[in-house]
Amino acid sequence: MKAITLLGSTGSIGTQTLDIVAQSSDRFRIVGLAAGNNVELLASQIRQFRPSIAALCAVEKLPALKEAIKDIDPQPILLAGEAGVIEVARYGDAETVVTGIVGCAGLLPTIAAIEAGKDIALANKETLIAGGPVVLPLIEKHGVKLLPADSEHSAIFQCLQGVPPGGLKKILLTASGGAFRDWEVEKLAEVTVADALKHPNWTMGRKITVDSATLMNKGLEVIEAHFLFGLDYKDIEIVIHPQSIIHSLIELQDTSVLAQLGWPDMRLPLLYALSWPDRIYTNWERLDLVKVGSLTFREPDHQKYPCMKLAYAVGRAGGSMPAVLNAANEQAVALFLEEKIRFLDIPWCIEWVCERHSKDNRSNPSLDDIVAADRWARQEVLTATDNLKSRSQIISAR
Repeated sequence: MKAITLLGSTGSIGTQTLDIVAQSSDRFRIVGLAAGNNVELLASQIRQFRPSIAALCAVEKLPALKEAIKDIDPQPILLAGEAGVIEVARYGDAETVVTGIVGCAGLLPTIAAIEAGKDIALANKETLIAGGPVVLPLIEKHGVKLLPADSEHSAIFQCLQGVPPGGLKKILLTASGGAFRDWEVEKLAEVTVADALKHPNWTMGRKITVDSATLMNKGLEVIEAHFLFGLDYKDIEIVIHPQSIIHSLIELQDTSVLAQLGWPDMRLPLLYALSWPDRIYTNWERLDLVKVGSLTFREPDHQKYPCMKLAYAVGRAGGSMPAVLNAANEQAVALFLEEKIRFLDIPWCIEWVCERHSKDNRSNPSLDDIVAADRWARQEVLTATDNLKSRSQIISAR
């Protein structure tokens, strides 16, 4: 029975991971849980899965969690704050840590888990995007496995099983196109938060749903694919696939193309990351190609999705630039969700911050450099939006 710790247990990735554990309780058990501030749901998860340790990011809510589970015997160790989450990540006999914490907040706990010798089921793309120059050497140093648990990189990983070294030529990342794939570019000036959160295919958290609408999620995945699979950026391509049935493809040196297909369901890549190299039977709905009917593809519109081009440029720049891109995006999306900036301000704010960092880019950043770049970029977005209230002002200031 594989012992698992789950970071971000109350989010979309976390709850779907626990669905898998509940359905395969003969194969998996939970050692540790870490969540943000959802006391009620975390308490329910503790009751069901009986972890040895649990933590809340929100320090002020720890007393409420203790009260909610005071009748449980034996009591798990309960911690709070960033230090508490880090302790959960490295605790005990967990073999695999699922990193489902949204954003760069997952970086330090992931590093702690790696240093404790635990395999990583990576559902937090920001860990590699921001911290790739630090994380990859640690993976090699500690001899742990890094298994992709998001749908696109899991698809690539699955297709690569049995491909000999040097056999991979190209990666094709599929994208749904998000909420606005069928909108005219001119209409994007009218976008509301509610519009951006209407993803046509997937059920995800608010931040990643907005990233899908801007296609920044795919730009970030390009950078992650570069770190995971070692290809040059010219050999990583994005293609719009509205049905979200093909989760990504690889082209081999002999021109063969392999694809992984399935219904849009995050449980499948999560299960494979937990069970690899085994394949576990599930009673989930089987893919019916007749029911799907057709699979279509089109080139992404660069005018509609400026974040995509920006991500490629930042990836090629390397160093601390990807950390700045990621942090600026997180902050800009948060401001949009709070209705403090417009949808079209998101890419312009990110570009503004990245350009300001270009002269200070660290080519071989340390962990301290990455953390500092992340903090600086977030503040820079706030400064930009305080001083430049509209996209036109941002453009003219450049």
